[in-house]
Amino acid sequence: MKDTLNIVSLFFAEAKAHPDRLAIADVRETITYHELASRVRARAAQFKAKGIQSGDRVLVFVPMSIGLYIDSLALFTMGATAVFLDEWVNLKRLDLCCRIAQCRAFIAPTKFRLPGIILSSAIRQIPIKIGTRRATESNTTLEPVSIDETNVTALITFTTGSTGTPKAAKRTHAFLHEQFKALLEKIDPQDDEIDMPALPIVLMINLACGIPSIIPNWKPSKPAKMEPSKIWDQIERFQVNRLTSSPYFLERLSAHILEEKRDTSNFRKLFTGGAPVFPTQASLFNDAFPKAAVNIIFGSTEAEPISAINAKELITHSTTKEGLNVGFPHRTTQVRIIQWRDETISAETEADLDCLTLPPGEVGEITVAGDHVLREYYNNQEALLRNKIFIANQCWHRTGDGGYIAPDGTLRLMGRCSQFINTPEGTIYPFLIEHELSNLNGIIIGTLLEINHQLTFAIEATPEGDQQSIRESLQSMVPNSKVIFTAIPRDKRHHSKIDYGKLGEALLR
Repeated sequence: MKDTLNIVSLFFAEAKAHPDRLAIADVRETITYHELASRVRARAAQFKAKGIQSGDRVLVFVPMSIGLYIDSLALFTMGATAVFLDEWVNLKRLDLCCRIAQCRAFIAPTKFRLPGIILSSAIRQIPIKIGTRRATESNTTLEPVSIDETNVTALITFTTGSTGTPKAAKRTHAFLHEQFKALLEKIDPQDDEIDMPALPIVLMINLACGIPSIIPNWKPSKPAKMEPSKIWDQIERFQVNRLTSSPYFLERLSAHILEEKRDTSNFRKLFTGGAPVFPTQASLFNDAFPKAAVNIIFGSTEAEPISAINAKELITHSTTKEGLNVGFPHRTTQVRIIQWRDETISAETEADLDCLTLPPGEVGEITVAGDHVLREYYNNQEALLRNKIFIANQCWHRTGDGGYIAPDGTLRLMGRCSQFINTPEGTIYPFLIEHELSNLNGIIIGTLLEINHQLTFAIEATPEGDQQSIRESLQSMVPNSKVIFTAIPRDKRHHSKIDYGKLGEALLR
């Protein structure tokens, strides 16, 4: 295969090199690299026969399964753009995302496709609708379309926000290559590794470097219903020795392992990201997987990785009063801490950006640049202006996270800039208080907000938690504060971060 930017070429090279190796196993079937490559080619031919062409945007509404990767790789093969929405998206959000992406085709199983057609006016307007009945073989051999331009879009994914215009992250083939190289350096895959990736993009990386992937037996749309015993059955059956997941997934699995005294001595590496990991969680992971290197990746949809830290290193920094240690920036990631402004920042020259940049030790907004940093959103100029700063040809991404560079060169996280609370006595960082709350008896999760100019604790307590005792402890921590006991909404993607928007709305009612 000639050199091309088409990201699918990495997968086909691995399929040629390791045809009989397991590629993916889900709860229903297993498939080798050769079988997967054959089915991808057949599916691409099927798409072409249905009228999908190179450059078309295609909404893929398929649960995480072997079928999802067949469809995605087939679209990459033919030069079309795969568009992904989270399966828990509501109807209003679905319509809005569809209108932004302007898709020409829609792929979904019947249980999603028919309700979508009936209920969504935006989906009804998509001309080509395709089910998940896939051709197993085809007389047509479809070689990957050669992509030579750096701006050809492979993938569009939407952020999890529930308000405002959705941000559609536009990932070009060139960008995916750069992200692959940056993450590959951190993951350092070995030929005899078998991974269980609970994060969909990581499975794509595995396919590009010949690593077998076991899709965990759970529904990402209903994380609280995860059954760790079923996950462990898969781990034993397929001899999994590497795990890549959100902190919530890893926390639930680690608790099960310790409770049931499972043997994890065959595990070598664990990777977790998508939400902050505090030292107490890192200790739990380390106890459950004592022989494995537990790596915590700090990043976002637009920039991953930004930095990383090993769990053992994090545990040695057990105090978070000075910020959460998220490790040293990745060697390909440039980091600046700039003055936080809740508005678009105009900077046209390096000198302009220098004026905004804070010295080491001062807290501001973490802003990053690098070849693996996303440059564009699809059809959303407002988000582009609000989140990006372009200096010549270099793109700086504003993460919205607050932090600073410590004297040892590590990056310290202070939480979302929008959650900082300014008082006459100084700035309060609720993110750091959240860690203290998680260590108090009777508290599952909690945070501190400013509601109608009143410092207010929002606390989700355990059933056996003594609310009066908790209230007294918190009011001694923050004098004159109010304490409200309530269910705390989490982000739907990882079930690990507090959804501050929804929580604030609920407390204002």
